[in-house]
Amino acid sequence: MNSTKMLQILIDGQKSIRKDIKEVKEGIKETGERLSGRLDKLGLQIARLEDDSPTIGEFDKLEKRVTKVENKLQIQTS
Repeated sequence: MNSTKMLQILIDGQKSIRKDIKEVKEGIKETGERLSGRLDKLGLQIARLEDDSPTIGEFDKLEKRVTKVENKLQIQTS
């Protein structure tokens, strides 16, 4: 083989490797964007759930109110 053909084979191999690397980078970018979108959606869902859930203080107050109502019902039924 002459040196021109060898050089051309090496250059073609490098082009092929660069093309493969570029495809992998594009695939990683697409996956990253998709995952970012999913994380954003999950973050919003968690924030909405937190807004709907009672705080510890509210929960404790509710427990006291339920206890009072139960006591009143027991007195009325006795």
